[in-house]
Amino acid sequence: MHSPKPPLKALLLLTSLLSTCTPSPAAAQSCGSTGLAVQVLGSGGPESQDKRASTSYLVWDHGNARVILDAGGGSALRFGESGARMSQPDVFLFSHFHVDHSSDFPALIFSSWFEDRKRPLPVYGPTGNDFMPSTTEFVHELFADPHGAWRYLSELVEPGQGSYQLQPHNVAPSSTPVLIFRNANMAIYAVTVIHGQVPTLAWRIEIGGKRIVFSGDTNGEGEGLTQLASNADLFVAHNAVPEGATGVERRLHMPPSVIGATAANAHVKQLVLSHRMLRTLGKENETQTEIKRRYSGPIQFANDLDCFPIK
Repeated sequence: MHSPKPPLKALLLLTSLLSTCTPSPAAAQSCGSTGLAVQVLGSGGPESQDKRASTSYLVWDHGNARVILDAGGGSALRFGESGARMSQPDVFLFSHFHVDHSSDFPALIFSSWFEDRKRPLPVYGPTGNDFMPSTTEFVHELFADPHGAWRYLSELVEPGQGSYQLQPHNVAPSSTPVLIFRNANMAIYAVTVIHGQVPTLAWRIEIGGKRIVFSGDTNGEGEGLTQLASNADLFVAHNAVPEGATGVERRLHMPPSVIGATAANAHVKQLVLSHRMLRTLGKENETQTEIKRRYSGPIQFANDLDCFPIK
């Protein structure tokens, strides 16, 4: 029989008091203060040598951080540097659960307790298989009592126990874009993409008549991503492998030629390349040349904390 758990707020009191003695966070960035923008929290992949945070994005809407997408290593620090607060997001999205897309999720969620978030946080991501947990499994295996890794935070997943709850949802596989979430500010669509044997989603966020699309990690097979990205105002694609990649690399990721073809076929207005790994860093000229054989729009390479306004 389990002994009664002390209230989480009591467990956090000492840490909260100590936090008042630490330096204040970095000054807020100006990203999205007067409009819609994407801020890249993590522009890298799983390699620590490239000195980038792993994959993560914020969607800003007139000074409010509406959406977090993925939470790779280092992104919690970048989130703080962005000036965002965990009381702001309406929704948390995952493309998939590789470590470099999900490892800082507990850190971000823990920080929300120190901001006393009062409303639920929906969390959407893929279903699971033999290789990966589903989104509901991922969240509960982190926080749920009695076996969660951080079960002292079990109030997050026990209805009625804390100031707010996480609300995890599995997104059923679909080869065509499907509406997943809607509120007064935005609509969010997802489509299944191919990333080896790992269940993976690409996402489109629509706010104020604008479309922002994130490819996630994918080899670009099928028509779903092109349909999702149709007429996107901003398309964030992952530049993880160079042209000529073969074997496992090619089965997991799009080379520049496929990125260019997808952007062209979808008629996207602006292309941003992120998830930049050691095998593509330093090859920006070759990458851009290959993409421009197919896509004539503007191309930018992302770095941590870069801000891309949606015009």
